[in-house]
Amino acid sequence: MPPKSLYRGFPAALVLLLPALATADAKPIAFVDRAAEQVFSHEYDGGWEHFVGGGVAVFDCNGDRRPDAFLAGGSNPSKLIVNQTARPGDPIAFSELAILPEDVTGTIGAYPVDIDSDGAMDLVVLRLGDNLILRGDGACGFSRANQAWGIDGGDRWTTAFTATWEDGEAFPTLAFGNYVDRTDPDGPFEACDANMLHRPTGDTYRSPPISLPGHCALSMLFSDWDRRGRADLRVSNDRHYYVRDGQEQLWDMSGSPRLYDDRDGWQRLRIWGMGIASRDITGDGIPEIYLTSMADQKLRVRDPDAAGPRYHDEAYKRGANAQKPYTGGDGRPSAGWHAAFGDIDNDGFDDLFVAKGNVEQMPDMAMDDPNNLLIQRGDGMFVEHGLEAGVASLARSRGAALADFNRDGKLDIIVVNRRANVEILENATPETGKWISVDLSQPAPNRNAVGAWIEIRAGDRHWHREVTIGGGHAGGVAGPEHFGVGDADEVEIRVTWPDGDQTMWMRTRSGQPVRVTRDAGLEVVND
Repeated sequence: MPPKSLYRGFPAALVLLLPALATADAKPIAFVDRAAEQVFSHEYDGGWEHFVGGGVAVFDCNGDRRPDAFLAGGSNPSKLIVNQTARPGDPIAFSELAILPEDVTGTIGAYPVDIDSDGAMDLVVLRLGDNLILRGDGACGFSRANQAWGIDGGDRWTTAFTATWEDGEAFPTLAFGNYVDRTDPDGPFEACDANMLHRPTGDTYRSPPISLPGHCALSMLFSDWDRRGRADLRVSNDRHYYVRDGQEQLWDMSGSPRLYDDRDGWQRLRIWGMGIASRDITGDGIPEIYLTSMADQKLRVRDPDAAGPRYHDEAYKRGANAQKPYTGGDGRPSAGWHAAFGDIDNDGFDDLFVAKGNVEQMPDMAMDDPNNLLIQRGDGMFVEHGLEAGVASLARSRGAALADFNRDGKLDIIVVNRRANVEILENATPETGKWISVDLSQPAPNRNAVGAWIEIRAGDRHWHREVTIGGGHAGGVAGPEHFGVGDADEVEIRVTWPDGDQTMWMRTRSGQPVRVTRDAGLEVVND
């Protein structure tokens, strides 16, 4: 049963009805918040320049195969929390490490990426002021690497990031999305800053970076959206500040970046864009795009007969628009922030978590705005389970991540909140399907095979997954890809590497982590 505080303001009849509606089509979903059991607390805070942000980066910082996390703090200190969960299935436990460089302040978010392909994950930290590139040492220690790698951190309000490896490059291409230009005396409205694209030359970066016209970016994602073997740059922008002339953007990265337009099939879309989630949920091998916003969320499905990037929206059709609080007591529109796909109950159908919360005190938007846990049914419809699952927080949530923190084969959730403690939600769902996690490795550069596609098949079911860095809201996950596979005892796995080479189908048992390496093929990873 969720804590009583979640029911504040609910009509009594609705409290009784909502759990019944949620469980009518599926088995119960349950989470336990372990935050109060930790030896630390953490809040994202700050003035208007920290109304957005609050991201979390999840990655393994010391090679023990347990996901750790970097928590952005805004005006509060950032935190690096290291996973101390002793055995698979134990309650999630973290410790706090105070070994970040002293200048990791004013943080908005962070993304993990192994820039130099040395096997230790690095961190790109988004800030007010200069962005930090922190080189990891493989033991959860970090040192500033901006100068060594030739990356100018700038002096902007950076709120979005994504990375990919372009053909033949030793280092990744890095894209930084910037919000309002704080130096514009006529701002903040219609004062959106330019975005920055850093393309490498060998093991350093060209200077100055490429400037791309911006419309107040809050999320970016490099993705091979049509499986042509090249990642293009998708940008979601906040209409609150661009007001009139902006829109969502997709940049063709085949040479000098150019925007797709109506001649390519691109349709103008203007929303209060905050986060991007990408996942193939229709089974056609092409990723769908979920965009968070104020008022309603968008589930963009590519038109199958279109040659270019032409999409239509299916959020309402599939029950994923999540436009208002579902707990009653506040009928104003919601504000969606971080979105992430993941199979919470391992039934083989990806579910969707959406972090929500008022920007601060916006009177036209809901104040009591619970996070969504949308469980996908076999018919492609999403059904709200946030209340009965115990994740319907009424805090002002921002960044979040899905990862198997206690290695029991079920995805857990971590949520960073504005002016409220972080949530560490352990998946305690009693009956779930089977699962497999897949880690990729190849020789440098791009050791983690960013841009690869993982395919899994079992019987007549087929899953496709692109390995990306970016999206979400101010934070992301680097690590094994988790697949729920329903009742399949065995699965077959095939990998299309970033350069297009493809493995044979490899058979293995479900219910275990595996690694696929370019040289050695598939191996089971033992604890």
